[in-house]
Amino acid sequence: MKRDLLTLQDLSNEELMHILTLAREVKTSWDPARYGSTLSGRTIALLFQKPSTRTRVSFEVAIRKLGGDSIFLSWHELQLSRGETVSDTARVLERYVDGIVARVGDHQILVDMAENARIPVINALSNRFHPCQIIADLLTIWERFGALKGIKLAYVGDGTNVCNSLLVGCTKVGMDISVACPVGYEPDPEAVQWAFENASRTGSTIIITDEPLEAVKDAHVIYTDTFMSMHIPESEREKRFEVFVPRYQVRPELFEHARPDAVFMHCLPAHRGEEVVSEVIDGPRSIVFDQAENRLHAQVALFIFLYGSSVPS
Repeated sequence: MKRDLLTLQDLSNEELMHILTLAREVKTSWDPARYGSTLSGRTIALLFQKPSTRTRVSFEVAIRKLGGDSIFLSWHELQLSRGETVSDTARVLERYVDGIVARVGDHQILVDMAENARIPVINALSNRFHPCQIIADLLTIWERFGALKGIKLAYVGDGTNVCNSLLVGCTKVGMDISVACPVGYEPDPEAVQWAFENASRTGSTIIITDEPLEAVKDAHVIYTDTFMSMHIPESEREKRFEVFVPRYQVRPELFEHARPDAVFMHCLPAHRGEEVVSEVIDGPRSIVFDQAENRLHAQVALFIFLYGSSVPS
C-alpha cells in the first residue's frame, strides 16, 4: 500500500523515530550495498511551484544516491499553468513515474494530488506544513544534544509552515516546545491541536505565547523563520515589520534567557537584519548549515522508509 507524507502527523511516533534512526545511520555509515539500489529502476517527479535551493538539490542528490532518476517539473512549464486540474495531472503522472515530490503554495494541492495518485506524494513545502525540513531539524538536534526527549525548542517569530511542523514533530518525539508569535500571527490551529494530542502520549510540554522571553526561558534551541514567507504579498512587508521588529527578532540578548549551551536554528534562506541579526546566524551558536546538510540525509532516509524493505520494529 502506498504511503504519502503530507504532514508529520501522517507518521506514527515510532515511524518518525525509525526515519531519524535511518538518517543517522546513512549519514555516519553509508552502506551502498544495503541501500544504494532502493530506488533502482524508479523515477521520481519533482514538481515545484515554488523556488528552492536546499529542497531541490537534497532531493535530487538523495534520489541519485539511492540509484533512482528524477525529473524536475516546473509548474509553469506544465499544463497546470493553463488550467489542467491537479487531479488530472496526478492521474497522468502516476502512469509515468514512481513518486511525486511537490513544493507548492496551497496545501490543498497536495491533498488533491495524494487522493488521486496511486504513487507516494511527498510534501516538499506548502503554505501550511514543511515536514521534510523538520525531519532534518530533529536529526540535527539529536546529533547536537545526544537526545530528543526532554530537549526544549523555542520558536520565535511568525507562525509559518515550519512552526506548524515543528509543533507536530517535536511533540511526536517527546521534545518540549514553546512558540512566541504576535497576536494574529499564531500557528495553524490544526497543528496546535495535533501537538497537544501528541503531547498527551509523549509527555511533551507546549507553550503558546506572544512573549519571546517567556518562550526562550531555559531553551536548548532558539529557532526562527522569515517574517515574509513566499505566499505573503510584498504589500504586507511594512505592516509585518512594524509588528515583528525588533521584538521578535533573534538577537544575542535573547540567548541570555536560554540555556548556556543553547543553539540557533533557521530553516534558511535567512534574511539577515530581519528575523535574525548577522551576529547570531554567523556566530558560534549557529548550527544552520548542519541543518542544511541534514536535509540530504533526511531525504535519503525518507525514501528508504517509503520504498525500501526497512520497517520499524
